[in-house]
Amino acid sequence: MTKIPTHQHAIQFVGVDEIVHNTNKAVDAVGPHQLLLQVEACGICFSDTKLLHAFDSHPRKSEVVEGISAKALAEIPSYKPGKLPTVPGHEPVGRIVEVGAEVTHFAVGDRVLVQADWKHLRTANSNGAFGYNFEGALQEYVLIDERCAVSPSGEEFLIHVTDGPSAAAVGLIEPWATVEGSYAWAERNHVADGGRLLVVADGPVTGIDALTAEHQPAEIVTLRSGEIADLAGESFDDIVYYGADAATIETLADLLGTRGVFCVVLGGHTIPRKVNLDIGRVHYDFIRFVGTPGDDPVEGYAWIPPRGELRAGDRVAIIGAAGPMGMMHTIRAVTSGFEGITVTGTDLSTDRLEHLAATVDPVAAERGVPITYVNTGEEQLRYGFTHISCMVPVPALVSQAVDLAAEDSILNAFAGIPAGTKGEFDLQGIVTRRVFMLGTSGSDVSDMRTVLRKIEEGIIDTHISLDAVTGMAGFTDAIGSVMNRTSGGKIMVFPMLHDLPLTRLVDMPEKLPHVAAKLKDGIWTKEAEQALLAGR
Repeated sequence: MTKIPTHQHAIQFVGVDEIVHNTNKAVDAVGPHQLLLQVEACGICFSDTKLLHAFDSHPRKSEVVEGISAKALAEIPSYKPGKLPTVPGHEPVGRIVEVGAEVTHFAVGDRVLVQADWKHLRTANSNGAFGYNFEGALQEYVLIDERCAVSPSGEEFLIHVTDGPSAAAVGLIEPWATVEGSYAWAERNHVADGGRLLVVADGPVTGIDALTAEHQPAEIVTLRSGEIADLAGESFDDIVYYGADAATIETLADLLGTRGVFCVVLGGHTIPRKVNLDIGRVHYDFIRFVGTPGDDPVEGYAWIPPRGELRAGDRVAIIGAAGPMGMMHTIRAVTSGFEGITVTGTDLSTDRLEHLAATVDPVAAERGVPITYVNTGEEQLRYGFTHISCMVPVPALVSQAVDLAAEDSILNAFAGIPAGTKGEFDLQGIVTRRVFMLGTSGSDVSDMRTVLRKIEEGIIDTHISLDAVTGMAGFTDAIGSVMNRTSGGKIMVFPMLHDLPLTRLVDMPEKLPHVAAKLKDGIWTKEAEQALLAGR
């Protein structure tokens, strides 16, 4: 049986841009509904840097207001909303070493992967999340309450895994799942059933009866453009605007609710300039912009794809492909199995592109997928891509991606640009060329299970995205590398290794030769992990 200490090493965020390596943090006592997870490994995510920079203003650091009682929350010592110090880390794998008497879904000895988004626990503008308002896994032991980890519908957010894969392979599932989720998210190609529909027109209104024939909103509000100022503070699931005035579009877009759809009915007119759109909300609030050059809003909804998945024959561009998440998108593309696709990966660093090519080219060659690499600091991409994913959180780059998109294309604004961040977009081109711009945040349990299946079936090896390992002592350097985008891939933290500094795999022959001897063509293996842990 594991001997559980009373105190442990932990990384804590204690304020905006304030990190503490606490070498004497108490291990929480397990209550009746709780379990204690001994952390094997935990990945560092770019989202951790957003929590560090925002701290208590982050929407997932705020108090839980729905989905669990205040009494239950008061019983959870790892619940740390608001200004309370928290432990980050939402990409872990671990072993359950203690359970409370009332725990029914999990047992001592279970090895589990954590799905961090506990969506049944609502905050004011988001949801409860492991590694945010509930302490995460950048500590040796983390307490989890089963009432958080199992939804009222019975969905489990701790996913059982076997002892087969390495801790790194399993810990890397969460970021791979966010990639998978961006292709799997179900889109809505009709008005929301039971929602609020706003119709704005200064002339004739056509097609609304057909638009609402099969999917009926609970309320339809019809106004002229001069009356929309009266709607300040309101929110709509769908907005249909008959017209081409850019300023009106910008005002109406602010009235779009979460997961809302804005359909522009141009009626033969042209939007005279680029339009300021909230690209951050496309990613975090799942809002969508569509339309038609004609008079029928049904046509605008009709070209919304069921998902953002790749399609046979797609000309794929991955902007920022040489970063950790870009590599995952690139590997997913070349292993997707869709016939006739071609892939282009871009970055501003030739060295990073060469590192990417060394990893991806053997996989692409095996699958027969043509792939090219472009340093966009030296060469411009050309128009004509039918599927574009943008890894760089810069609105101007997403706007440029619209200009590169061919007819009937999909643009995945994958990078997490903060909600409220606007950019100038060619909405006229989006509508006339049917460029579907989507964004997603996080992943679902189903996405994680999909990645786990792909690992077990040998379709992907998540190890290929691992660039470096560290113990607690190297965390500050590691998150700095993530913030500065100097890492060539993901970084895995082993909390039980207190003194291990940040160590890239390419440096292991010199720094950790006994571990380097177990790498395979420079890629992490379970045997390398065993050698690392054996030396602690």
